This record gives sequence, C-alpha cells and structure tokens, in this order.
Amino acid sequence: MPKTNRRGFLRDSLLATSAVAAAKILPNEAAVATNPTQLTQVEEKAGGTSTLVDFRFAPRVRQTAFCFPDDPSKSLTDEAGTLLYGYDSKHGIDRFPLKVGFGLNGMNAARSVEQQLEEPGIPILTTVFKWDDVTLTLTTFATNRISEGRYDNVVIQVRGHSDKDVEVEPVLSVSSQNKWKLEQKDDVACVTREGTQELLLYAQINNSGSVPGIRGITRPFSLDEDGVTHVVMHAGRVSRSKTYEAFVRLPQAGSLSGVPHDMQHPEDCLAAARAFWKEWRAYHDPVSWKLGGRQGEFLTACARNILQAREVQEGKLTFQVGPTCYRGLWIVDGNFILEAARYLGYDKEALEGLRTTWSKQQENGQVLAGGGAEHWKDTAIAMFTLVRQCELSQDWSMARELEAQVVLAIEFIDGLRTRARTEGSVLGRYGLLARGFADGGIDGAREELTNTVWTLAGLKAVNECGVKSGIASFAKAGRLYHELYDAFMTAAREQMRVYPEGNFSYLPMLLKEDSAWNVPDEWERPRPQSAQWALSHAIFPGRVLEPTHPIVRGHAALMQAVTLEDIPAETGWIHHGGTWNYNAAFVAEVYLWMGLAQAARKTFIGFLNHASPQYCWREEQPLQESHLSSYIGDMPHNWASAECIRYLRHMLALEDGDSLRLLEGVAQEDLSAQAPIQLKGTPTRFGRIDLALEPLDARTGWRLEFSRGQGQAPGRITLPARLGATVNSAKVEGAEIRREGESIVVNPQAQRWSAFWKR
Repeated sequence: MPKTNRRGFLRDSLLATSAVAAAKILPNEAAVATNPTQLTQVEEKAGGTSTLVDFRFAPRVRQTAFCFPDDPSKSLTDEAGTLLYGYDSKHGIDRFPLKVGFGLNGMNAARSVEQQLEEPGIPILTTVFKWDDVTLTLTTFATNRISEGRYDNVVIQVRGHSDKDVEVEPVLSVSSQNKWKLEQKDDVACVTREGTQELLLYAQINNSGSVPGIRGITRPFSLDEDGVTHVVMHAGRVSRSKTYEAFVRLPQAGSLSGVPHDMQHPEDCLAAARAFWKEWRAYHDPVSWKLGGRQGEFLTACARNILQAREVQEGKLTFQVGPTCYRGLWIVDGNFILEAARYLGYDKEALEGLRTTWSKQQENGQVLAGGGAEHWKDTAIAMFTLVRQCELSQDWSMARELEAQVVLAIEFIDGLRTRARTEGSVLGRYGLLARGFADGGIDGAREELTNTVWTLAGLKAVNECGVKSGIASFAKAGRLYHELYDAFMTAAREQMRVYPEGNFSYLPMLLKEDSAWNVPDEWERPRPQSAQWALSHAIFPGRVLEPTHPIVRGHAALMQAVTLEDIPAETGWIHHGGTWNYNAAFVAEVYLWMGLAQAARKTFIGFLNHASPQYCWREEQPLQESHLSSYIGDMPHNWASAECIRYLRHMLALEDGDSLRLLEGVAQEDLSAQAPIQLKGTPTRFGRIDLALEPLDARTGWRLEFSRGQGQAPGRITLPARLGATVNSAKVEGAEIRREGESIVVNPQAQRWSAFWKR
C-alpha cells in the first residue's frame, strides 16, 4: 500500500462526506449534545447524558473488519453490508477502488437497514434490509479452509412477509473503474476482470423459490455512467414459506485456483468460520478476565479488533493501528496497544512488537515511524514503551540488550535542544526541543510543547529504569530530564492562559508566539483544547506532574469545559463540530488518576457510546447534530481498542508510581448486576496480581480476594472505603490496615488477603 504518515494523511483528508453519509445513513435515535460546563475549579461532575452504553453517539458511516487475526486480507464491510477492497489513500472517505454491494432491483429503497455482530468475539455480520413486503438478509464472514484457501463470503437470503408470492431480483453492485466479464463454470457464475484472469467473485443461487432448473447469474452486466456495474441475478419468488438464497464467494490472497468446491453448502462454510472463532480466546494464560455486561463485550471485541489489524510486515510482527490509512506502525499508538496486549496475556507477541518498534531507530538515534520526522516525541515514547514492557514482564534484559540504542536516543533528544537554539526559535530561548509536529489538530513544524511534555515522560521512565536495573548509562536521561523539566516550568509560567469562557488557567500546547494564533480567519485558528492529548499522556501514565499541580488542574478543567456528548469535543483535527473519540479515554485515565472517579466513568461511558454497535471506533467523527464536520481516520481504530482495554484494567488495578490503587473506577452500575468481577494474572510493575470481587448476597455486600505473585512489593496499596453508592468497608482479613479519609490503606507486604464491604 502507499506509504503515508499521520500528518500527510490528515492534511490531505479533511473530507467533506455529507454525500456519502446521506447515501448510507442508518436509522439512529436523535441525540442532544450537552452544553459546555463552565468551571471555576476542577471538581467532580457526576452523571452525564447516560450511564448506559447504548451506542447513542455511534458514527453513521461505519466500517467493520471480519477477517482473521494477523490476516493479510483486511476484509471490511460498511454499515450497509458493502464489501470494501483495495484501500487507496488518494481517494476520499470512500477510499476503496473496489466495492461490492448488495440489494434488490426495483424503485423503492429499503425502509430500514440494521447490522449486528453474531457475538463480540465472532465477526460474522448480519445486515438486514427491510421493505414493506420482503426482507433481505446478508450474512458476511471469512473462511480459510485448507481445502480451498481464504475467501470472503456472503449468504444472501430474501424472505416474504406474507403467504402471497413476491417476485424479487437480487443485484450485486460492483463499483470499480475496471471492466468485468461474466462466465459460467460448473453451474457457477464467475466474474473476472476483462482481459485478465483476475477473479472477483463466484455466485450461485441455491433455493427452491427461484425458477426451477436455473442457477447462477443469467443477465448481462449493465454499466452505469457512474462506473457501477450491476450484476443482476435471476428473478425468484418469495413468501413466508419460500426463501431465495444465493451464495457469493470472493477469493482472497492464498485462495486456490478454480471454482471452490463448496458453493452449494454455505452452511458448511459458515460453520467452519463459527468454529474458528468459538475456539479463539480474547486473552492468554496466565491472564484471565471476568467482566459482565457491555464492558465484558467491549473487552472481547477490542482484543479481536487488535489481532485482526495485526500483521507480519517485512518479517516482523507489527501491531498495526488499523486496516486502511493506519495500516502500519505508529510509535505512540503502539505504546498503548502493546500495553493492552500485555493486559490480555499476549506476552510473546508484545515482546515481538517491542522489537519491531526499536527496529525503526535511525543511525542518528531517532526512532522514526508513521508519525513523521518531526514527531520528535516518538523517540522518547519508544523509550517509555521499553520501560513499561520491562516492568510488566518483570524482566529487564531487553533494557540491557537495547542499552546502546537507548543512549543513542537520549543523545538525539539532547541534540534537539541545540537545534532549537540554532534555529532561533522561542523554544530554543526556553531550552526546550526544536520546532516540531504537535499532531492532534496542529499541523506543521511549530513552536509547540507536545514533543517536550512527552519527552519528559520518556526520560523520567528511562532514568527510573536505570536505577532499578542498575544500568548506569541511563543516568544521562535523568540529567537531561531535570534540565528539560526546569526549562519547561519556566516556559509554562509564561505561557499559561485564561480560558475565554471561564475563570481558570490552562497551558496551551502551542506557544503564544506561534503564528497560528494570528491567522486572519479566526475559524482556522487552533482551539484551546488542540493537541492537549500529549499533556494528558504526560500527566498519566507519564506522571511528570502531581495531581494538584496547576497545569494538571487546568488541563482537567479545560477538558470538562469543552465536553459535548459526554466527551471532550473538538480536541483533534475537526476543530468545529466534531469529536476525536479515543482522546476521551486519555482524559478518563487522567480523571481516574486524579481521583475524580465519577468524571472518569462519565467520560469513559461517553467514549464507549461513540463506538459503533460492532464495538469499534472511527478516529474522528461529527457531533450528532453537526452540519459541517466530516469523518477522519481509520475504522476500526485500534488505539481506541487499546484504550478501552487499558481503562477497564485500570479501573480495577491502577499503578501510580510505587502505589497500587485497587477498584477506584468501580461504580454502583458495575455492582448492580450482582455478578463477579475477576482479574487473574494481570501483570503490574509489582508482579502479577489476582483480584476476585464477588457479591456476598443481595443484602450483605461484597468480598474482594487479593493475591500478588513474585515481584517488588508496592510502597502502598489502597482500597476505596466505600464500594459503590451504599456499601461501606467493614474489615480486611489477612493484612493490617488503616483508614485515610475515603481510602483504606493495606499493608503492602501482605501478598494475600480478603476485604469485605457490608451495608
């Protein structure tokens, strides 16, 4: 596929897609955006539009992957069941040179179109088109049987709503600039590219409702002016008792030549696909999860999303961000995806992914991947990723193996300060890094702080790693960290601004002196919330600043002030009328770390409600009532999938430096079902831990069983004194405790104990 980076893609792809949306709009409940909240200080904001996950803010233009894990054929379908192939970044939001759609001939469009997954862990998609008198159902799935190779498959079924016969004529719409021809082989229709042997699909009608003795596609193609070829299947009659059924198979890479042997038995192909996914597991030993409701569904689906996008590229296992425009390695996305992989028990694969990250290091020490050359922060993020992976594996050998590369990376970062002074930038005057690419809504090489704040997090992590693992050369990171931190604080004191619609101060990620603030058209200027994503990360998991620091409090106040549809809005490339969906998860993590549990949950539920009912996210999308913004980025976007997994883990077990904070994100809604919540073998910097939260009974309360394996003991373990809305902590058995305000502090040396909350 053509090479691209995030900046280049987004610069070229701020796409006006109202025509696409109008053509493919799905029934959706009206959603009313909440108004921005004006704050004088950071405070807990409970509630929100809803505490329920009902997909109320789902994108109306959707893509869902139905391929296999690590599959080179990234098969996608849209919300209308159209198959999407050959992604090409030169096109718009519909950047697929080949699309195969399904429908019925006639004058009337379907009254409604609905789509659902068979299960969160089984990507067999059912798309249902309803008319007043008939229903068309598409069942879309992938197979990869040894006897025939890799196929995409669509079972077409048409049923009548009454005993009266209705004549129907299914049609396949092939949108392509190529010309195709129809042949008949072994009673099966074959569509091939004209003048070549390139095969598009096989099709066969298998039903008693059609004209007896006639199978396949019998009409010649018709080519519209818009380049759509309509492949019309033979007419048939349907009723309540008569079903029209056809089977369409599209060969993918690795398919065997010739007509597939199984065209008359779609149920066998479907059973093979279902059997594969029934055997598949979202997590590996020694890790296991038990989460009920929507959260458990999202956990499973997000694990699947990540593996479907993953691929071996140039001999290296690569955790890719998505199947289309982000089908590749991005260092910052990869940091969080690899952490999520560890939380799922993909230890071997995460280690391979870490090696892939560091294979991107250049001779000058820079780690360079999809973010582009001026995404300086990627080098520090790669260091942060290394440290986090060592922590979670309880193995520092990779840090020692990559020692020379890390030292070279530190020297590269130090050289960026020299470059800043040489180029005469304001950043150089402060002693910060050179002008760079901020991302998150700010383009170009600018006077910005995102590279500096993320670099502080990376340097801090490497310095602490050096102390813990005894790697003396990493002390260079510590010295550079302190110098850069002091320079950053000097800059921050001068760069803080007052939010225009509130009386709190915040730190913008673009310096006051940058020309972008003075663009003549105010509409084109950055927003206060632009590029704040990097500051979220520096706050948590970077922990560069304390929760009470004015920069942290200002950041949280800003995120609450710009909240619409329960998440911070206009924080990315859609400056007006749009949401950067998984940015909400960054902010939810910050709230959780700050102790703002209600705000964290509200924001996380808002993030889930911006997913499709197929449990995946578009990177950016319009607000539900927007008339001006567009869709941006990949879908499924697996940084979003990783953020979902990370938050679910952290709401149960949050590592905060040398502290382990348990159950801080558990809310009353999580307890209402009276179902166990379990986390077994989850890796932490303190070794693997097990949590089992179980109801005693409907009247009494809850019990937590905790155990910790080998590893350095945390300096502190805390529990909430109250669990949910009404349950108080009664006692802990097996460890000494003391109460501090709303927290219970447990003796961290105890490796196994039980806690009880009673009404």
